[in-house]
Amino acid sequence: MTGAADGWSRWPAPAKLNLFLHIVGRRDDGYHLLQSVFQLLDRGDAVHLHVREDGRIRRVRGATGVDEVDDLAVRAARALQAASACPHGVDIAIDKHIPLGGGLGGGSSDAATVLVALNLLWATGLEPAQLARLGLALGADVPVFVHGHSAWAEGIGEQLTPLALAPRWYVVVDAGCSVPTRELFAAPELTRTAAPLTIARFRAGAVTGNAFEPLVRARFPGVATALDWLGGFGVARLSGSGGCSFVAVESAAQAEAIAQQCPAPLRAWVAQGVDRSPLLAARAQWLDARRDGPPAPRAGPAPG
Repeated sequence: MTGAADGWSRWPAPAKLNLFLHIVGRRDDGYHLLQSVFQLLDRGDAVHLHVREDGRIRRVRGATGVDEVDDLAVRAARALQAASACPHGVDIAIDKHIPLGGGLGGGSSDAATVLVALNLLWATGLEPAQLARLGLALGADVPVFVHGHSAWAEGIGEQLTPLALAPRWYVVVDAGCSVPTRELFAAPELTRTAAPLTIARFRAGAVTGNAFEPLVRARFPGVATALDWLGGFGVARLSGSGGCSFVAVESAAQAEAIAQQCPAPLRAWVAQGVDRSPLLAARAQWLDARRDGPPAPRAGPAPG
């Protein structure tokens, strides 16, 4: 978290990767039962917040092509305001770096950052489990970002067991395709009967994959091209149900060397896997600052 004299504060909203994603069944209400590992990254969006005293929640900058009413960050602020009966409002400005529809959790991470940060800025006093429950109503990926640890996930993605993962660097490739998750979940050819895994078997190297990869390959040739190109450097994976793919490597130098070879129109970037979210560090920094001095002023223009 970084503050400014104009009353705005800046909070990280990290991206994630799904190191694998299996569908092991379906609930009676139609929701799919998943198993996955969420790997948090050290890169992502930046969420700027400015507390208002008039109760109004306003987005001044956000994802291109996403209406304010549909923006998960705005919906998160409204959900927290309603749940806590908070009289304050907020201006929200988001620097988007996580591709839309990429399977990297951008909207969910923005929402989680708003919940965690506004819980501090509005002094609503909710516990992380309460924030996670609010987030789950917005999207199944929100709780992992609220809790802030790379994790083994089950259920619809909300049953989380923190995992310490081996240090890795990742080359992430964006094929420029925004993949519609809802359509993939509804596809008749989607495999929904994978055999359940355990954490122990995952750590022992059990064969894993992504249930959505065959569908995305068939429907989005650009993603297939990205996966094939990355496959020349290691085991290439699709992340989530989106259009981004990745490969794990041992060092930053190796990752940068691969990323520099990325052919157009694909776009590659490098990130480090982290077990603890940058958002948790920002939260701790804010709490330390509150103990050491007065709160920052709350007036000022939106950041440029």
